[in-house]
Amino acid sequence: MAAAPKVGFVSLGCPKALVDSEGILTRLRAEGYAISPTYDRADLVVVNTCGFIESAMQESLDAIGEALEENGRVIVTGCLGAKGDVVRRTHPKVLAVTGPHALEEVMTAVHEHLPKPHDPFADLVPPQGIKLTPRHYAYLKISEGCNHRCTFCIIPSLRGDLASRPIGEVMREAENLVKAGVKELLVISQDTSAYGVDLKYRTGFWGGRPLRARMGDLAKALGELGVWVRLHYVYPYPHVDEVIPLMADGKILPYIDVPFQHASRRILKLMKRPASGENNLGRIRAWRRICPDITIRSTFIAGFPGETEGEFRELLDFLEEAELDRVGCFAYSPVPGAKANELPGALPNEVREERRERLMRLQEKISAKRLKRHVGRTIKVLVDEVSAGGAVARSSADAPEIDGVVHIEEASKLKPGDWAQVMILSSDAHDLRARLVPGKSKRSVAARAS
Repeated sequence: MAAAPKVGFVSLGCPKALVDSEGILTRLRAEGYAISPTYDRADLVVVNTCGFIESAMQESLDAIGEALEENGRVIVTGCLGAKGDVVRRTHPKVLAVTGPHALEEVMTAVHEHLPKPHDPFADLVPPQGIKLTPRHYAYLKISEGCNHRCTFCIIPSLRGDLASRPIGEVMREAENLVKAGVKELLVISQDTSAYGVDLKYRTGFWGGRPLRARMGDLAKALGELGVWVRLHYVYPYPHVDEVIPLMADGKILPYIDVPFQHASRRILKLMKRPASGENNLGRIRAWRRICPDITIRSTFIAGFPGETEGEFRELLDFLEEAELDRVGCFAYSPVPGAKANELPGALPNEVREERRERLMRLQEKISAKRLKRHVGRTIKVLVDEVSAGGAVARSSADAPEIDGVVHIEEASKLKPGDWAQVMILSSDAHDLRARLVPGKSKRSVAARAS
């Protein structure tokens, strides 16, 4: 029997792109292709790119160049592929270029340059598909695209308008993931709070019962699966308030990722973002009244075109009052095609970067203060890594790869995916240090957010 054709794969970019990669890998395996871990053993390589900001574009172009040099047969997909002829101009030898969320186009290109085997081996593909994340957590993408037209963003031109997945389909995927051992579901989309708008909140079915395609209904249903459920990329719409009681009741994690982007009313208007700094502060206070343990994560842009020192100071004042738990900040990047590039008052690179650094210095103090509250407490964590010196885990406040971690001393007997109860010994601006509470680790029992 002939060996299966082998495809190498490089996945770059955000969790939404990661889910696209998982879909392509699942299809490749379903059709009988083998996945090669190295360039030299692959018959061709697929590179899933990011094109959101300039540095990501360059990283993607470098990855394509490396794949071409090491293998020579490369198919490009993802957000950078949607940006005109950038890929073709830089790397004219690539076999094919597609945009994001383009499973069929990628497979057509693979079939053209590496014909699929006669036997599809579909029975070798697990129900949850092929995943690039560790076995104990997975991203659950609920929609594609976005209806907003934020002036700094080109996502709608890359991924199109909002296209929500039917709620029954989402729940079946979530159920399959949990059955396969996933203990944390990270809900992602470009705008999670808009889920179902394009479907007019159409009713679907899960387990024989009706469910509306709406964020609150979806969060409630996911909360019944008995695993951690973490919400990312939530716009601060009024109906978001409906999920906070679910957090307070332990149905889903008390964690919400809301990209506020700024606090100045004028800058938010120039960005075409919803709400204002005052509205957002009121919303944050209300959330904390309902769920005192809620972790609020956000991202901001410093040095937006026309931003004055006074408006930047307004953003810093907002941070001091809001005391957000986790914050990321980007210096404004003039992404080609973004409407914000046409605005007057572009700031020099050094001013943008200086403001970003100032914001992050302030946030480090806020984060250190927020984390210090946990010292002396006993909390539940999910273990990600184990070594001879201890273990690295995450609490309900920590999303993988973007937030902090919990370092557990003398925990070499734990395994990745274990639950553990730990006593917090100390903290810094990002992470916690802890020790195991004896007899409290759980290897096979799924647990709720409480």
